Amino acid sequence: MTDPLNPIHNIQLPEDEQDGQRTKFEPLTPQDKPRSQWRRWHLPVLLLFCIATYLIITRRNEPAPYQHNEGAVFGTFYHLTYQSRDDLQAEVDTALKRVDGSLSMFNAQSILSRVNRGEDVQVDSLFKRVFLLSRQVSEATDGAFDITVAPLVNAWGFGFKNGALPDSAAVDSLRALVGWQRLTLTADDRIAKDDPRIIMDCSAVAKGFGVDVVADVLRSHGIENFMVEIGGEVVVSGVNPKGDAWRVGVNKPIDDPESTSNELETVLSLEDRALATSGNYRNFYVTEDGRRVAHTIDPATGYPVQHSLLSATVLAPTCAEADAFATSFMVMGVERAKAVLQRHPELQVFFIYDSVGEHRIFSTIE
Repeated sequence: MTDPLNPIHNIQLPEDEQDGQRTKFEPLTPQDKPRSQWRRWHLPVLLLFCIATYLIITRRNEPAPYQHNEGAVFGTFYHLTYQSRDDLQAEVDTALKRVDGSLSMFNAQSILSRVNRGEDVQVDSLFKRVFLLSRQVSEATDGAFDITVAPLVNAWGFGFKNGALPDSAAVDSLRALVGWQRLTLTADDRIAKDDPRIIMDCSAVAKGFGVDVVADVLRSHGIENFMVEIGGEVVVSGVNPKGDAWRVGVNKPIDDPESTSNELETVLSLEDRALATSGNYRNFYVTEDGRRVAHTIDPATGYPVQHSLLSATVLAPTCAEADAFATSFMVMGVERAKAVLQRHPELQVFFIYDSVGEHRIFSTIE
């Protein structure tokens, strides 16, 4: 019987309660929903999770792609190829700016420029590494490599100054300002000169050093397969995108002051090595009276070199070493260079030299 004054009596009870078999009332919970309703949204989410997990695992198992970067630096261009999921060009550019800010003669605010002006400046770690390596190569080559040769380079028209060619008196005067032993690195990281007029030019090693710095950036990211090239100086590691050894061409030493010729003398296969080439076939000029003046200046004589070596390609553990030794060998010539190679088995060379008007090859590269 219903009671119009008591609303609860108007609620229709379940059949079992109507029969007198009352059940305990329980609130509705998610478990009370039909199983079909659970499947309606849980199964798609689970499926998406499985697909995402599969894609992540598959991506991790697939080899990373090869990145390609290029840009301008040190008055030339760089080209990078490296296996990575990330594009590291911004980090590379930052590292190269540090090298320029330390070692460039053409950056008025660089540490090198400030030292050359006689300012009291503490050198950074990059400068120290290049300075100490330069001393080692100078000693190994009996002074054929000398970063104090800058006054003579400028006098002969290959530096940042140009003018009339020097006579013998001028050469002798400038030689008095040349000598790698006349510079020392102090305990507080300053460069001490025994003559304040001495200036340094690290161009013969800085480019190769820049290649090494970029290679270090890539290695710091765990990258094993790469090639770094700046103006013909190269460091390679691992394999190229085809899974093969990296291949680097060596130009024929054809007179080419405009650098337009790409004719190759040979192609070298490299693994985990650095390479640098020095030659006089691109950086030279001819005087009005027909004299050819090469850019390689012998610190011992003060004059451009005159010998048969046309091109020196050096393979070394680092590109800074390869760069410095390649310059040294162009100063020394073939026979003196061979004597250095006997003392330094870590170096390999590919020399192109002139023999009675014909090109000849001397190589220790297997």
